[in-house]
Amino acid sequence: MRAGIKDRKQRKTQNDIRLGHSLLTTGVMIVLIVAASFGVTNYISRMEEERSFDRLYEEAGSLADNIEMYAENDREELEMLAIVLTQYEDLSSPELWSLLDSYTNIGMMSRVELLLPGDVVLTRGGKSVDAGGLLSFEAEAAKGAHITDRETDVMDRGAYVVRHYVPVKREGKTVAMLYGVIVPGKLPEGINLNPYGGRGALYIIDGKTGDFLIDTWHAGETGNIRMLGDRAMAPGYTADQIKQGIANGESQYVVSVSRTAGEYLYFYYEPMAINDWRIAVSVPESVVFESANIIKRVLHIFLSFESVCFVVYFLWMMRYVRTVTGEKQRRLDMINHIYEVERLLFNAHEKKENVYAALEKLGGIIPAEKVSLWILGAEGEVDRYFWEAGQPAQEHKVPNGRAHIGKLLEFFDAGNEAYEARDESELRALFSAEEMPAIHNAMAVPVEDVGGHICGILAACNMKRDHEPAVLLKNMQFSFGMFCKNLKSYTEIQEQGDRDALTGLYNRNRYERDLPEIHARHKSALACVYIDANGLRETNNTEGHDKGDEMLRTMAAVISRHFDTQYIYRTGGDEFVLFIADADEADIKARRQALAQDLSKDAYHISVGIQCERDVSSMPLLIKGAEQKMYAEKKEYYEKHDRRRKPET
Repeated sequence: MRAGIKDRKQRKTQNDIRLGHSLLTTGVMIVLIVAASFGVTNYISRMEEERSFDRLYEEAGSLADNIEMYAENDREELEMLAIVLTQYEDLSSPELWSLLDSYTNIGMMSRVELLLPGDVVLTRGGKSVDAGGLLSFEAEAAKGAHITDRETDVMDRGAYVVRHYVPVKREGKTVAMLYGVIVPGKLPEGINLNPYGGRGALYIIDGKTGDFLIDTWHAGETGNIRMLGDRAMAPGYTADQIKQGIANGESQYVVSVSRTAGEYLYFYYEPMAINDWRIAVSVPESVVFESANIIKRVLHIFLSFESVCFVVYFLWMMRYVRTVTGEKQRRLDMINHIYEVERLLFNAHEKKENVYAALEKLGGIIPAEKVSLWILGAEGEVDRYFWEAGQPAQEHKVPNGRAHIGKLLEFFDAGNEAYEARDESELRALFSAEEMPAIHNAMAVPVEDVGGHICGILAACNMKRDHEPAVLLKNMQFSFGMFCKNLKSYTEIQEQGDRDALTGLYNRNRYERDLPEIHARHKSALACVYIDANGLRETNNTEGHDKGDEMLRTMAAVISRHFDTQYIYRTGGDEFVLFIADADEADIKARRQALAQDLSKDAYHISVGIQCERDVSSMPLLIKGAEQKMYAEKKEYYEKHDRRRKPET
């Protein structure tokens, strides 16, 4: 059989080589086309990047010209006002300030104010403010008409402003300094300083201090270029380039990563004709490469079309191969699948997931939507392993399962090799009433042990082909029979290791192993009953260990009779632990009372702790609660009976 498999594999390899030559030729063509397309895309990207830098230069130059023009116009306005001020002896005159207060949001100026000798500032309505420590009349007058860098606002000491000064002179002497207040980040609405139609950002930076005078990206915020820190930069650029370039008055391009926009920012700066100011413009990469991205999308559509053509050609080639070699290949795959099922079943008695994998593999061979394995157990019980396409695998015990499949067992006991069901009456022998609506056809074969006795039933349903399922299932009888034998032996060995030799109850090893499963299955409502045999040590010491063993066996039997649960454990010398799911606490207490009464007939006494919880968060805490209640009852028992031995704590 292995030689046949090897021969078929060789023929399959030859077919794969012929198919590979055609696919390789197509693949090379596709790779060349894709490479050429990407080359064109990259070329367009580089051209667009160069063009984007040129536009940044143009935008920055245009904005710098606009700002310088606004500054010049503001100075002309202020000089005209200075001439008017010379006609007023009282510079705090209400009439004068009615005129001055009307100069709001003119050019770049938000308002106008007067700085007088003595460092006094006259602001809106002629209000007098002491500017000592902030402004110096003598220092500003000595400079004549000028624009300051960023300074503290007299009216709001927590804000920054820029002042545009012109002197007010009478008879050649400066009597006041008139200035317009420019609020960075809050320029009048009439001033349009939005590069790229508002999609870029404008910055005016003091080259000496690094202070931002205008920052339209972070509107309303002020900062310093030196606070950039370790800003992420594009390859080939550093944050120090920006800082040094602005400080040195250079004209330069850099590319950084914007934490706000989450993409590259293209940044250009150059010096202005005002003080040591620098103008800078930044624009996100998506705006810079807007036209290139459109071209890229067109190319991607073209590449997608190429891919679709390749897939269509590939599918055509696959159809051709399937037409020529399909049947032979299917048979080869079938043999390989059967071998894989046998491999999975080899150790499935230790790894139950292999049973489901084997059933799934068998469902693919037949093919069938559902595959089941019934394993006959003791006392009429049946273990059912069930796989269904698209559903999680299942395993459950079917109480009195032999009665459910009794008709089928009689059919096989009569010597029949396969059972085929296509109508409702025949399907009832295999499936429950709940499963019936989804079942259209079924086939089953007996699984026999090495002695020829039926130990299980292998069945498939909703098969897509009318021929071969019976042959395939029969081919798998031996493998599943060996699995049943191995599972039985493994279960018996495991059961012996899980049982307490004296009482027949589960031992502490099984107790520790079951705790996670009990919690997972019954944590919504669970009770723990902790039982301790009072006087076991005294019985062993005074009457011998045989009497103590008899006491424990009797207690185990009576406990099992009064509590109908599969979770009963002897966890220590005289300790028993029970877990009861979805039980009423009053019912448990009644059973505990009946248990104590039965044991008292043999002069045996117990201490019991009961802990009932819903939504159990911790098994150790649940058990600890029951144990503490048991110890409390045990202490009370020994105090009442005045025994020498004290209860354990």
